[in-house]
Amino acid sequence: MLAILIPIYNFDIRALVRNLHQQATDCSIPFEILCYDDDSLPGFKNKNRSIGDLEHVTYLELNENAGRSKIRNMLAEAAQYEQLLFMDCDSKTASSHYIRTYIEHLGEHLVYGGRVYEANPPEDPSEYLRWYYGTQREMIDCKTRQMNPYKHFMTNNFVIPRKVYLNIKLDESLIGYGHEDTLFGLELKRQNIRIRHIDNPLYHIGLEGAGEFLEKTKEGVSNLLRLIQQGQLSKDIKIYRYYKRIKKLGMRGAILKSFLKNEHKVIANLMSDQPNLKRFDFYKLGYLLALDDKTDKPKEKGRNRIRIGKSKPNRG
Repeated sequence: MLAILIPIYNFDIRALVRNLHQQATDCSIPFEILCYDDDSLPGFKNKNRSIGDLEHVTYLELNENAGRSKIRNMLAEAAQYEQLLFMDCDSKTASSHYIRTYIEHLGEHLVYGGRVYEANPPEDPSEYLRWYYGTQREMIDCKTRQMNPYKHFMTNNFVIPRKVYLNIKLDESLIGYGHEDTLFGLELKRQNIRIRHIDNPLYHIGLEGAGEFLEKTKEGVSNLLRLIQQGQLSKDIKIYRYYKRIKKLGMRGAILKSFLKNEHKVIANLMSDQPNLKRFDFYKLGYLLALDDKTDKPKEKGRNRIRIGKSKPNRG
């Protein structure tokens, strides 16, 4: 009936898998849990190998990093059952009835359960930005999500029929972190595949430090620019709306100049214990304009060019 699919990257998933295994067993359903490690550090592999001893659990280590999209496609292709439950490895169930709730909503459409964060800020101050952003931007109640179902879809926690997923799949050409779920949601909308939002969230507990989060944000903006250039985005993407308006009004140069002048101040704020999310939006927009400017003038080497570093390995 249900294949639970978990890509792993540098996270201890033993508690999560054992909890899911117990819940699925209590539901008395045919199930499997497939866990593919996307070339994590040895310490995490050594910890996670023990889950392979559980009945109906398959643990596999990849020899090289496949990336967020490809590893999810690999999991879907390997699944034996026709209902696929995808989740991120850095998750924790919010309910002892998490699996049962999804079983009650299985059908020919996609079901998204949502994302939540712990009520108290993390003890590590470097993780505050990620927690704050999550609580303010990603914790959205079911009713609000259903009002704009494709906009509020993320790949952290959803069930989909296998045949539907394999007909679309995540775009493996997107490198690094970010917007593979955006493109997947747009394709769902194009094919008139319904998304049903329910109240069945997972806690996001794998909070990265502010520095790493900003680097991942830059990777996401790079993917965003590629989707813009390919004409694949919709007006639901806020940063895309701002980008189009700025270019239409001929303000790209002025906004870019302001970003380059104030970038260090913006980063300092975001790394502090009182980050301003409007400044975070400005950071993403400014970086997008800088990438766009670099694309338009690849041979120019003026001092107002930012250095675009290589992407880090893709996170599973």
